[in-house]
Amino acid sequence: MKLSDFNYSIPKELLAEFPSENRDESRLMVLNREDRSITHHKFKDLIDFFDEDDIIVLNNTKVFPARLFGNKEKTGARIEVFLLRELNDEQRLWDVLVDPARKIRIGNKLYFGDDDSLVAEVIDNTTSRGRTLRFLFDGNYQEFREKLKNLGQTPLPKYIKREPISEDVDRYQTIYAKNEGAVAAPTAGLHFSKHLLKKLEIKGVDFAEITLHVGLGTFNPVEVEDLSKHKMDSEELIISDMSVKKVNHAIQNKKKVCAVGTTVMRGLESSVSSMGTLNPYNGWTHKFIFPPYDFSIANCMITNFHMPKSTLLMMVSAFADADFIKEAYNVAIKEKYNFYSYGDAMLIL
Repeated sequence: MKLSDFNYSIPKELLAEFPSENRDESRLMVLNREDRSITHHKFKDLIDFFDEDDIIVLNNTKVFPARLFGNKEKTGARIEVFLLRELNDEQRLWDVLVDPARKIRIGNKLYFGDDDSLVAEVIDNTTSRGRTLRFLFDGNYQEFREKLKNLGQTPLPKYIKREPISEDVDRYQTIYAKNEGAVAAPTAGLHFSKHLLKKLEIKGVDFAEITLHVGLGTFNPVEVEDLSKHKMDSEELIISDMSVKKVNHAIQNKKKVCAVGTTVMRGLESSVSSMGTLNPYNGWTHKFIFPPYDFSIANCMITNFHMPKSTLLMMVSAFADADFIKEAYNVAIKEKYNFYSYGDAMLIL
């Protein structure tokens, strides 16, 4: 398949600017691959589709407040800095994106906070918008991270045109987020409430966690018509022995293994043994999944409704069949489902 096969148009009013009032009250479209049926539910009805000893795999990455606004020395020009990843904690080196980029050159200093208590020096150019910054700060590492947190804003996706509000700090984060390192939320997990997790647990459904620190590259539109030429950004992935044991036990017993989101699916598929089971992992992955693709680990997935031409839409199309997904998206538009990060969910069985 090629890039143009993954294009569709969506009415602007279906792009979710805000989350649903309650996490598990968002809508849930259920796709059954066996009989190609499409049914409509609430997310809290998820419990009806799982049985004892099925396993749900979650991504426990935590979003950090990655958007900073500073001023350039001398001119005072306002500059947006988007923190991508920490390169060296001792030297306080970070990979960042800057906007507007044309104004920011090596050697420039940027000042943050009303009292300019945080300063950064540009020490390298990485891409047209990418820079390496060294932060200059009087204080220990813990105090430095606290300062970043206080000055930073929730990194809402670009399609959301409004400014972040206090609610976003909580809602653009899964309730099981633990390991800080993502610049975007694994959005399929945003629908889980504490109450729903508890109900699933009582029913005997098991949970495993992996960590995949979502980078901005996840949302980059693919720009090459020949998909095999697209390069994914690398993202850090950790799969523990405990999670491997749980997932492989479910595979062995022919139970549901449900990936919550494309990040989990990509993580699981990045660490498959020659026997078709899961291996532990600690490193980086740049796995790109597009049709046709044979999945080894998960036989079920929860996901949101994705942007046209995105790698996320391609992965979902590989899992559920591209024509079936196209049909489901047409139904979603007709039934006025909400799309993208704060939108509704889909369960693919």
